[in-house]
Amino acid sequence: MSRTIATMFASTRRLVGDARRAYPPYPLLMWLAVAGTAQAQTPVPAPVQQDLYQEALQSIAEGRKNDASEALTRQIAREPQNAGAWLELALLQCGLGHADEAERLFAAIEQRFNPPQGILDVINEARDQGCQSWQAIRSSTVVFGRGIDQNVNQGALDPHYVVQSTGKEVELSADFKPKHDQYTVLSAEYLREVTPNGSMGFVQFQGRHNDSLTQYNSASLFTGIETPYRFGRWTLRTTGMLGLVSLGGRFYQRQAQLQARIGPPLPLPNSTQFTLMGGITHTQYLTLTNFDANTYELRGQFTYRRDGLFASAAAGYLVDHAREARPGGSRQGWFSNLLVRKNLERGWIGDAAYTRQTWTSDSAYLPGFVDQVRDQVTHVLRATLTYPVKKNQNLQIEARLVRNRENITIFEYNNRQVQLSWQWQTP
Repeated sequence: MSRTIATMFASTRRLVGDARRAYPPYPLLMWLAVAGTAQAQTPVPAPVQQDLYQEALQSIAEGRKNDASEALTRQIAREPQNAGAWLELALLQCGLGHADEAERLFAAIEQRFNPPQGILDVINEARDQGCQSWQAIRSSTVVFGRGIDQNVNQGALDPHYVVQSTGKEVELSADFKPKHDQYTVLSAEYLREVTPNGSMGFVQFQGRHNDSLTQYNSASLFTGIETPYRFGRWTLRTTGMLGLVSLGGRFYQRQAQLQARIGPPLPLPNSTQFTLMGGITHTQYLTLTNFDANTYELRGQFTYRRDGLFASAAAGYLVDHAREARPGGSRQGWFSNLLVRKNLERGWIGDAAYTRQTWTSDSAYLPGFVDQVRDQVTHVLRATLTYPVKKNQNLQIEARLVRNRENITIFEYNNRQVQLSWQWQTP
């Protein structure tokens, strides 16, 4: 799938982090203070209490405030003496702008539980600030960078090609040989909650201008919405996206994409998660005929997060269905990816990634001229170092190595890129 959607998921994680900070789990403080008294008055089976309360906290962390309110309401109905659920629900209602309901819950907490002074301070602070209407969380990022690209045009690794029909070796023209250039890149991204239940809209732009090879300048604009759901212990995130890509100053592609990411409740070790992602992408080429296609993808991913370390491993199967008489017809392939990101000394963050992508076509590429069935394997190695210059500004250097190997030699190529970027993030 496109790099754009991966970027969007990374930004989504930042936005979820903002939501978690905006709605901290204050009831945990309350629980420590009064849980002993409440449990002594009304014993409640632990599994029921834990499931609903954890479901509510998870909903808050994912920005699904309406779902959290419903879960907490059910928790209180089952366990009227759960002080933490009462306070969490009151703060949620206040954050959603429901001042009358929040005040009713605050008063009930004061009467039912006789909370300690620390919890009274939390309630009084909420009252003093007022229960304003729901405020959407938003985030934006701007990146400016300079880079060196050893093979802007993906020129062939071997400058010679043997025509199968005649057995004659010909030398490729200059347009098919690797071209080196430097470039400037500018990208911008904006995300905003569009509902109190965690749906987020996003807009992303990226433009690249080569110093000399301007015919390979590119730009892309994508917009879409992502919506989270929860069904018991199962989670679901759906994403719809539309995009437009230009190449050499002309509109080149239109894209439409639908994705769904499912999180099943598997018995995994702490800090480990598994998600299953399925998606379909429709690509329309505006300057080429017979290249429109629909790509279907099914991918599984394990992730691990703990103590400044993030690691992921993903693998998936793809089908690229040609809608018309595309050279080589439809194709199938496999995708795998490994990523490790770690906090280093003095604020540095380092990450390294490896990606392997294979494609095998259904038929000969160009019968009578290129009778081979195209078989492609692409390896990508990437390493990045990021340094936080200020609170919302980062300096990043990235190195990328590409090795594309194919049985049709004219398509084989190598590439190396190095890019230095400055990133601004708000808020």
